[in-house]
Amino acid sequence: MKCIAIDDEPIALSIIRQYCERRGNITLETYSSPRLGMQRIKEWRPDIVFLDIEMNGTSGIELARELPPTCCLIFTTAYAHYALEGFEVNAVDFLHKPYFYDRFDRALQKAEKWLRMNDLLTVSESSSRQLLLKAEYKNVTVSIDTILYIESIDNYVKIHATDDTTLLSKITLRNIEEQLPPGEFIRIHRSFVVPKNRIVKFTRSEVVLAKNGKSLPVGKKYVDDVMKFLRKEE
Repeated sequence: MKCIAIDDEPIALSIIRQYCERRGNITLETYSSPRLGMQRIKEWRPDIVFLDIEMNGTSGIELARELPPTCCLIFTTAYAHYALEGFEVNAVDFLHKPYFYDRFDRALQKAEKWLRMNDLLTVSESSSRQLLLKAEYKNVTVSIDTILYIESIDNYVKIHATDDTTLLSKITLRNIEEQLPPGEFIRIHRSFVVPKNRIVKFTRSEVVLAKNGKSLPVGKKYVDDVMKFLRKEE
């Protein structure tokens, strides 16, 4: 994801850079000069623009009116009274300084949702085959093509990979299903989601996975859908 931050305070730009690095999968450029930053935006067409509102006499509100319509705007400012004006120029969110990582992350989630709704998110072929998950307070990418199966454990999901490694992330199985490529995975049980290309044998009560012969149960609620899905693939 491509981002540009414009702010006349070096510390503010440094914080945005730290937060982007912590989140991962973001290419960020920063500018303390509004003129140079706007010039680069028009050339590079980033997905997201972080824009300060008061910069040595330059109005971020006025600059926002010049942004390409494909850019998702997030304002960053120490002056809360600008919030209403910010939303009038279609800012997706308003970060009131000082803000912490969790608040920054929520703003990025809103921006990603806006970009997906408008089919504007710049995603490479390789990154489109990855999941971005939180594990041990860090963002971790998981290649979809290495998943053997996915297991739900209470409020967590455990990713079992083909190299016998596992990753535990606090996310629901339903939420992770929404990130998976349609038609490639099947929910076989309330606790298990499996990629269809890993299944080597199946019955109405279980599926057997390639590589290690792991057997997983098929839940009664899912039997008909599983049989229909897998028999179609035979």
